[in-house]
Amino acid sequence: MTRNPPQHDVDESRLETSGPKRWAAGLPGVAVSVKRGVEQMGVARTVTTLRLLNQREGFDCPGCAWPEPQGHRKLAEFCENGAKAVAEEATRRRVGRDFFAAHPVAELADKTDFWLGQQGRLTEPVVLRPGGTHYEPISWEDAFALVAEHLNGLASPDEAVFYTSGRTSNEAAFLYQLLVRSFGTNNLPDCSNMCHESSGAALSETTGVGKGSVGIDDFARADLIVVVGQNPGTNHPRMLSALEEAKRGGAKIVAVNPLPEAGLLRFKNPQNARGVVGAGTQLADEFLQIRLGGDQALFQAIGNLLLRWNALDHEFIERSTDNFAAYAEHVRALDWDAVDRATGLPRAQVELLARMFAESQRTIVCWAMGLTQHRHSVATIREIANVVLMRGMIGKPGAGLCPVRGHSNVQGDRTMGIWEKMPEKFLSALETEFGISVPREHGYDTVASIRAMRDGRARVFFAVGGNFVAASPDTEVTSRAMSRCDLTVQVSTKLNRSHVVHGRTALILPTLGRTESDLQHSGEQFVTVEDSMSVVHRSQGRLEPASDQLLSEVSIVCRLARAVLGPEHPVPWEEFEKDYDLIRDRIARVVPGCQDYNERVRRPDGFVLPHAPRDAREFSGTRTGKAHFSANPLTVLEVPEGRLLLQTLRSHDQYNTTIYGLDDRYRGVKDGRRVVFVSPADLARLGLADGEVVDLVSEWPEDPTGVVERRAERFRVVSYPTAAGCAAAYFPEANALVPLESTAEVSGTPTSKSIVVRLEKR
Repeated sequence: MTRNPPQHDVDESRLETSGPKRWAAGLPGVAVSVKRGVEQMGVARTVTTLRLLNQREGFDCPGCAWPEPQGHRKLAEFCENGAKAVAEEATRRRVGRDFFAAHPVAELADKTDFWLGQQGRLTEPVVLRPGGTHYEPISWEDAFALVAEHLNGLASPDEAVFYTSGRTSNEAAFLYQLLVRSFGTNNLPDCSNMCHESSGAALSETTGVGKGSVGIDDFARADLIVVVGQNPGTNHPRMLSALEEAKRGGAKIVAVNPLPEAGLLRFKNPQNARGVVGAGTQLADEFLQIRLGGDQALFQAIGNLLLRWNALDHEFIERSTDNFAAYAEHVRALDWDAVDRATGLPRAQVELLARMFAESQRTIVCWAMGLTQHRHSVATIREIANVVLMRGMIGKPGAGLCPVRGHSNVQGDRTMGIWEKMPEKFLSALETEFGISVPREHGYDTVASIRAMRDGRARVFFAVGGNFVAASPDTEVTSRAMSRCDLTVQVSTKLNRSHVVHGRTALILPTLGRTESDLQHSGEQFVTVEDSMSVVHRSQGRLEPASDQLLSEVSIVCRLARAVLGPEHPVPWEEFEKDYDLIRDRIARVVPGCQDYNERVRRPDGFVLPHAPRDAREFSGTRTGKAHFSANPLTVLEVPEGRLLLQTLRSHDQYNTTIYGLDDRYRGVKDGRRVVFVSPADLARLGLADGEVVDLVSEWPEDPTGVVERRAERFRVVSYPTAAGCAAAYFPEANALVPLESTAEVSGTPTSKSIVVRLEKR
């Protein structure tokens, strides 16, 4: 095995397919974890690093936001994709000045996302000057001065956009939003805008808190767990252990998804004998192969049946909810023919699931981006909340609403103020605590930021983490928008697409990873993160940094603040950089629920943020102080003849836009990514054959005179048991097909799960 980066790029002609697997994890997951670790880190470093992953004395996984168990933790408290994420960050591969001297930006722009990410860790700040062909080294002092010059030269602070990814720590996120608001804008788009914004919008309206209402221990107490629009085997693999424990405790599990996902069919847990040499555990008792976008219709149908059967928690509805009569009137008039068209499910299967809801005393409903990236996503999640409220399944053990967040600490960033429209209470607390004035006008979210850059209304783009170009919709439009900026700045650990699609001047600022030791003036520092279930805990890297030129995200924000805002600014930026406890003291006074922050995060498992609906069945965050039922018009996604409804999704060998490898083991894809999954019935209807190469062409009625098309070229057709009329392809390759103007109502999330496409033969 070698730790050298690949010299050759992806060759799609090598792509092979073999059909989907019927189970997940097992010994292959262990073997891949070890192999990827040794390739990138070597044997000793692999052992050292994985031993610390998700342990109390170690660091939080830089991958997903699934929580660690409270109390006892296993020796190997990580999954295959967590091991891959750590291998990528703790790699021995390096990208330094010699690399940039040898590779002009134009050459790097022709490389795939996989090749760029595999080259290794960035080691020093670099700049691309106007008209330049190569990134060149720049000192940290000069880099901060350059950013300050551009920012302070703007006609308005609103001409700058400040993006954040979910990997940013609570401390860095709190300081980052403080810097941005001190500068004078609320332009704080983040990756939530592209994933669970719809969840937050719907839950804030229905329960008063835009977060899930369950903890990890609730899974073991549940009677029924319904997993909707989610693939935990790839995106949240440690969730399979929680589902396995629930199943052994007697819970029924239902999977609702257009694709049969291996992890929800059977789980071979590599940490017990049954998973290693036995058959593993069958997880899903029922699989509802729903049509894309049909989930709203499904939950309206369940609501209709629960009403018909009078399977309601009357006491809870009367005491703790409002608007039930309007909801009941609306859902009683349900058009069942529309339900059939929307879901594609047999009515008997819909009734069976409704009966399971009616009979369960402790129900959890989980979902992810399969629900949040449609135009009617907020309405869909409201319908889930309606069903949960009908049965009184909130504020009791083993029951509740569970949006499963994708990126580690994406939820914590929002708690710390990374949002373009933070409430007045938070903004006032900032002003009181720091003696500053902050703006009140709402800023740009992700889509609005792209429009602003495209239209010349935003001239500077600054990103802490992430890969904005690859993560965003409408790739060509996004790329042109970035190139119109005067300055683009990326705070990163590794190369990505956003470094080669840049403004007239571009900076790459290398930062420490989660795995690395952070030594400041007051000594070794730790940071904190919040998981998908509102648990805040510490994370401390232990490895020697990849380069002595790296700065922590906290240091970068503090030094930039001093350069931009000047030495007389009332926020003690220099002191914050020296001692992160001082940051946490301020978080404790500003952020609700964070009292005694420094003391509580030092407890072995951290602490849980308050959640009134979960903790006390109180709904003070809603308009009426009660949980809210909503009557939502039913949306049925109609697709023209000869077209399919496409969703974008992850391969098992990637996390968000980071491509770890070229194998999607569970879906039977090897050595390639440009594939489109289509049902055998649709292939026959469209006159296509398994293995043909097609262009994907999306159609969007953007222009009053007709349909605007977007094209992604050369995808291999894969015959696959997906729902009829539906197709799937990986992002970011298929992001080019998602129209910038096609967003979810209320939340503004791009509609990456409902794209009307046709398949054109090459």
